[in-house]
Amino acid sequence: MIKIFKAVSAVALLCIGAWTGAGNALAAEPEGPAMKLEQVGPHSYYVQGLSALGSTENQNFISNAGFVITPESVVVIDALGSPKLAERLTAEIRKLTPLPISNVILTHYHADHIYGLQYFKAMGAHITAHESAKEYIQSDTARLRLQASRTDLAPWIDDKTQLVMADTWINGPTVMKIGGMVFELDHVGPSHTPEDLTIFVPSEKVLFAGDLFFNGRLPFVGKANSSQWIKSLEQMLAHDAETVVPGHGSASLDPKKDIGMTRDYLKYLRSSMGQAVQDFMPFEEAYKTTDWSTFEATPMFGFANRMNAYNTYLLMEEEALEKKR
Repeated sequence: MIKIFKAVSAVALLCIGAWTGAGNALAAEPEGPAMKLEQVGPHSYYVQGLSALGSTENQNFISNAGFVITPESVVVIDALGSPKLAERLTAEIRKLTPLPISNVILTHYHADHIYGLQYFKAMGAHITAHESAKEYIQSDTARLRLQASRTDLAPWIDDKTQLVMADTWINGPTVMKIGGMVFELDHVGPSHTPEDLTIFVPSEKVLFAGDLFFNGRLPFVGKANSSQWIKSLEQMLAHDAETVVPGHGSASLDPKKDIGMTRDYLKYLRSSMGQAVQDFMPFEEAYKTTDWSTFEATPMFGFANRMNAYNTYLLMEEEALEKKR
C-alpha cells in the first residue's frame, strides 16, 4: 500500500533573512574541484561528481546530488561525500533561492552520498531513507569505513564527521508532498544496496536514480544482487521520465539507451561469469579469457571491472549452489 505523507518541517518557517549572513560566508571562493549546477527540470537541478576515487584533492566529490525547489522550500536528493561539499552545494542553491532546505532524501547510504548529511541536519533538514540501511549504518563496516576516511580524506573528513541516521525510515512505496509538489519514492533494492530508492518528481518529469544507474562509466557492483538490479532498471524505465539523474555521471536525456548500458553490462557479467562457474573454470582463467572489449574504453573500467567480475563470479557460485539444494 502506498503511504502519503504531508511533509511539514519547522525549518520551512525560518526567516529568509536568516540566510543573509550565512550566504556571505558561503560566498567565499571554494577549495577543491568545480561544482557546477545543471538544470534538468523547471525547478530541478543537480551537480555532477568526478569520475574518480575519493581523495583529499577532490574532497570526495565523486557522486552526484540533486535538488528540487518547491514553492515553500528546497528538497535535496543525496548529501555528497563530505560536509564541505554539502556546504558548497548549499552555496550553489543560494544562488537560485533563499528558501530553506527542508528535506534530504537519500537514495542509499554509501559514504560518498552521506558524509555531507550532518551539514543539512544542522540547518534543520528532515532526512528520509529506506529502513534497510539501518543494518549498514550500525555495522562495523560503516564505522571502520568512516574511521579510514578520517585519515584518507582528511581534512574534509575528520573526527567531527559523523554517521547520521534518517529521521523517517520508509519500508515501501511512499509519496511525499512537500511544498505542494509530489515526490514518489520507490524501493528498488536489494540491487546496488539493500536500501536503494529512486525518487520521481512527476511535475518535473525527472527521476533521481542514485547508484542504480551509472551514466557513462562502469558501475561499482560490489556484492550487489545483480539479478534484482537488472529487474530494478526495467522498473525504473517504466516511469514517464524525460530526464534521469544517475548517482554518477551526467544526466540522461535518453534513459532507455543509457540505462540499457548499465543493464547490458550487468547481464554480461552474469552470463560470462555464470558460464565460467558452470564450466568449473577458476576465476583467474575466466577473467583472462573473457572478451571485455565492449566495455574496456568505459571510464572506471580499470578500477572497477576486475572487482565487479570477481564479485559476480562468487555470486554465480552461490546461485549455482542454491539451485542444487
